[in-house]
Formats: sequence, structure tokens, C-alpha cells
Amino acid sequence: MKTEPLSITDIYGSNLFSNSVLKERIPQKYYDQIKRVQRGEEKLTPELSEKVAAAMKDWAIEKGATHYTHWFQPMTGSTAEKHDSFIEPTADGNALLHFSGKSLLQGEPDASSFPSGGLRETFEARGYTAWDTTSPAFIRHDASGTTLTIPTAFISYHGHALDTKTPLLKSMMALNDQAMRVLKALGNKSSRRVIATVGAEQEYFLVDREYLDRRPDLLLTGRTVFGSMPAKGQELDDHYFGAIKERVKKFMGELNEELWKLGISAKTQHNEVAPNQFELANVYSTANIATDTNQICMELMERIAVRHGLACLLHEKPFAGMNGSGKHNNWSLATDDGINLFEPGKDPSENKLFLLFLSAVIKAVDLYGPLLRLSAANRGNDLRLGGHEAPPSIISVYLGHVLTRILDSMAAGKETDTVDEGYVKMGTSNLPRVFKDSTDRNRTSPFAFTGNKFEFRMVPSSGSIAEANITLNTAVADVLSEAADRLEGAMDKDSATHEIIKDFYSKHKRIVFNGDGYSPEWEVEAEKRGLLNYATTIDVLPELKKQEAIDLFQRQKVFSLLELESRFNIAVGKYIKEVNIEAAVVEIAKLQILPAAVSYAGDLSQSLMKSREFLGDLETPEEEELVRRIHRSISKLLEMAKNLKKERTDLLTSGKEDFTRALGYKNTILPLMEDLRNAADTLETLVAKDYWPLPTYEDMLFKL
Repeated sequence: MKTEPLSITDIYGSNLFSNSVLKERIPQKYYDQIKRVQRGEEKLTPELSEKVAAAMKDWAIEKGATHYTHWFQPMTGSTAEKHDSFIEPTADGNALLHFSGKSLLQGEPDASSFPSGGLRETFEARGYTAWDTTSPAFIRHDASGTTLTIPTAFISYHGHALDTKTPLLKSMMALNDQAMRVLKALGNKSSRRVIATVGAEQEYFLVDREYLDRRPDLLLTGRTVFGSMPAKGQELDDHYFGAIKERVKKFMGELNEELWKLGISAKTQHNEVAPNQFELANVYSTANIATDTNQICMELMERIAVRHGLACLLHEKPFAGMNGSGKHNNWSLATDDGINLFEPGKDPSENKLFLLFLSAVIKAVDLYGPLLRLSAANRGNDLRLGGHEAPPSIISVYLGHVLTRILDSMAAGKETDTVDEGYVKMGTSNLPRVFKDSTDRNRTSPFAFTGNKFEFRMVPSSGSIAEANITLNTAVADVLSEAADRLEGAMDKDSATHEIIKDFYSKHKRIVFNGDGYSPEWEVEAEKRGLLNYATTIDVLPELKKQEAIDLFQRQKVFSLLELESRFNIAVGKYIKEVNIEAAVVEIAKLQILPAAVSYAGDLSQSLMKSREFLGDLETPEEEELVRRIHRSISKLLEMAKNLKKERTDLLTSGKEDFTRALGYKNTILPLMEDLRNAADTLETLVAKDYWPLPTYEDMLFKL
């Protein structure tokens, strides 16, 4: 008898310990209590934690789980876990399956080897994981078996955040507190919470696993440090939204199914612009859950790709000259009773609540734009930003002409027009009418308003979205605090709201730019406006040490001074290590590329000599010039490799403080690496393909 395949609704959330599952497994009074805990209205009690732990354990064991883990996100950019068995031996030699409330609430992984940036000494190994009650546990199946996975925060013995989740939760709390002050001051009596919601779009590349294993640079750094462009790249735009290849469809199908089982709403998938580049978008959830689910997405992408003989590349720029990969962070604010605070409504000019929150974001981005740029900074993004559909490294806000006109009118003290954009003119009667949004989409803007949300397009594909949302939440919370102060002391709330909108926009409209962010004219204009262009991670990192940043994060109780210093130190150290690995990997130029080029040049020379012997005085100027060009490129490659090795050795042994060394890597090592690449890539165009030792761009991007 043929078995019918399970539908999406049958499998959706089947491996997720959701609130609905919890509600079925504990008495109503305890369920009501845990909901209040999740809302921050009361503390967890030992009795409640025991009830939830028992229900969670029984559910997990029914699913086949033998172990549980506290799953956390240290400052490595990835996730971490330590697995413990449910088995607990008894005195008579048997075993019980046990999972206590204490086991649920708190774990203690060894924290000594995680980056701390000076938060503790190396010998201070104790660290604690603490259950995030708002992010549901889930079941994960892998080669080791079935594991109950519990999202947690990670803190030091002295209570400092060693992760990204702890400050993210703090930033969400700060934003809620200040936004609720604004709403209450304006007479809202129904909303109890304001929630930062996020929908992440994840871009990635797929290549045949065989090519990854044959490319040490891809394997060790995530990108190709060598590789010349093929005859065809992405010029024809034929890959974008094109038909998905069968092999990729199978990968996407398994990925979707695994995500749906975890209650992750993987909704949109398509080909991206570059060959073998793709995108997956998730439905909105609260910022901390969205962060968790995006980390799960990345882990599953890499794991499932292997099952299909593929490698998933999450690096921001795995292929030079092609589109890089980002992670568009769609951010909005909503109340617990369903109000989207960024919904313009039919007439945005009359929607003062929307305009107030909109102008607050404009001010926050203008004041703390460098910190927002920093939240999206990493070595890979340094290679990606500024072209090939990646936003420029200058922070600006795109509003579109309608909203800009409204705010300009208010700032000038003029009446604002009623706006009705209506429908797009189609020019034919046999197509449906298409509603026209109040804004277009600007793909060159790093921070664009796109209908009822902001899209931060600068976030790197390999990193956590937590950093961007920590900064966004904190900066906007700080501006809303000022708005709340003014509203709470105002007699005429409507007039005060109007003045706040006018004030915020008038003083900070320099950040609004609706044009082409790639144009050279914008760089000139941005400089005139006083907007800074931080091209690299090292350029922007000092912003974290400025007093304005310290005051902001301390004022909103998101980071302490020590925590900020640690994050600076960790970022500098990570940059040095990543560039150093890339610089070491280019040794393949001498170990693989050089022998291939010498062999080909030798064989070509031998062939020319034999031709002369056989054909007499036949002239072969083209062939002779080819041999000379190969030898010139070989000499250039050897010279660049020698220079790079010397400069790298000098930096490694210099004894200089880390940030000074990081500047050295940026200003000296990276240009030398580029020179070495140019020599190697020139050789790739001269040496016959059957001699070339590395899979080429043509192989990796067009053979799948």
C-alpha cells in the first residue's frame, strides 16, 4: 500500500517545543505563569522550572532524544554546545532518565577557550549558560543521535556577557521600555509590550564539494584568494530568479523540510544574481528568535549541503568580481496587540504615531550611523561592500519621495498633502491592477524603508544578525527616551508630537538619501553632509571606544564599559587572525601554482625547440613571447611571495599592540596579497587548463 507523503502542516513544528506543546503538557496555572515570565512580568520559580523541565524531557524522549544541550552563541560568530545524557545511574546498577529544573535553567560549559577580550583571565574557566525562556527548545537529529537543544545566554562568573544573546535581550528590553513610555504618553492603554521583529534574508553560494576539497583557500578561509574571471560571469543577469537546477532543488527541499520541522518559516527561495548564488528568506519573528533561527539556518545549510555532495559557502565574497553575499535584516516594531508602528496607513501624512517613530529612527541612524556600520563590519564584508549590489559603506536612510516630501513639508512648517499613490499604470486591460507602495526599493541603500519596515542590507552573510539588532534597538531606544521625556511633560500631546517629528527630522535629515548610492557624486555629497565613509573594519572599530558609544550603551544598560572594551579587543584579534590565515594560505602560489607554471613553460619551450629542429628556420614569435610572459609572471609571483612572507614575519614578531598590528595587516599585508593574486591570476590565463592545479571559477560556478 502506497504511503501518502506528509504535508507541510503535518511536519511543521514537529521538532519544536513550542508554547502550544508546553500548554498541552503542563497545568494551565503553570502555563499562565511561564507566559508571564516570558513577558518579563515575574521571575521563574523552582517549582515552575521543574514542571517545564519534566514536560520538556518527556516530549524529547518521545522524540528519541538521549541527550540535551544548552545551545549558545559565544563571540566567535557561530554557536557552541556541550551535550549531556538524560541517563543518571542508580545505586543498584540501573539508570533513570532525569532532567531537573536546575538542568534546564543553568549549565556550566568550560569558558576558558572562548574569546573574552579581557573580561577574565585565561585561567578563569567558569562560565554559565542560562535558559532563554522566550526562545523555544527544539530537537536536532545528527550522526551522534537525537538531542534536545535549549537556546541559552552565556555569561561569565562575574555576570559579564560572553555572547551575543545577552546584550540582544537587554537591547530589546530597553527598546520596549522607551517605546512603551511613548505609547502611554500618547494615551495608549491596550498595548503591554513593544517587540522588535526581524525577518532575515540569507544569501549563500553552493559549489560541488569536490572543488572545495581541492581549493585550500576556500577550505580554510571561505573565499578564493586566487582565481581569474571566466569568459562569462553574471553579465547577462540570466541566473537571477532563473529556473533552479535539479540538484539545488533537492538540497532546498531537504533544507525546507528540516527547517519546517523546527517551526522555522522558510518562505522564499530563489537564484541570486551570481552563478550558483541563492537566497533563503524567513518569516518575521521576535529579534532574539530570528537570531536563533538564522544561526540554525546557517548550520543546516552547511550540514545538508554535504549530504548532496555540495559545499555551502557563507563567506561574504567567495569569488572576486562577482556579487557577494549579505544578510538583509528586515527590522520593525510591533505591539503585543498587533500594531505595526512602522505601518504608514492610507495617508502617512495624517499618521502622527508612524511619523514619530519614523523620525526617531532617522535621528538614531544619523547620531549612531558609525556604530550601525560597525555592527556589520567583518573582514569578508570589507571585500563585499560598495559594489555588485552590496550597499556602499556610507550609512544613509532611504525613505522614497512620498515620505520625504511629507517630512520636508512638516520641517518647513507647510501643510502636507494627502498622498494617494494608487496603482501602477499597466497600459493594458487584461492585467490586474497592481497597488503602488508609498516607497520604491533602493538596492543601493544600506538602510531603506520598504513599506512597513526598515531593511538593513549591510549585514554580512557569515555573521550573526544579533550585532546589527543590538545597535538598532539600543540607538532607537535612546532617541525614544528623549521623545518620551518631552511627551510626558507636554500638556498638548498632538502639538508636542508634531514638534518632535519636525525637530528630529530637521536636525537629522542629512542622513536621508534617495539616490544612487554607488555614484561617485554621492561620495562627494556625503562628505559635504558630514557623513563618514568607513571602508573597512579597522577604519570603523575605534568608534566603539568613543565616549558617545560608551554613554549610549551604558545609558540603556546594554553593555558595561568592560564589555565594550572586550568586544573591541575581540574584533581586533579576529581581524588579525583572519588576515593572517589568508596570508598564510597564499603559500599555495608557490606550492601549486608555481610548479604548474614552470612545468607548462618548460614543456612549451621543449615543444618550440623540437618544432625548430623539424621545420628549420620557422619563426615562432607568438609562442616565444608566451614563454617570456609566463616567466615574467613567475618572477613577479616569486617576488611578491617573498615580500609578503617578510612583511608578515615582521608583523608577527613586532611586539606591537594589537590595533597597531591590525593597521599593519590592512595597510601592508593586504596590498601585497593583492599583488601576489594579480601575478597568479595572470598565470592562470597563460597556462594550459590541463596543467592548472586548482579548480577554476568556470568549474566552480557553472558545473553543478
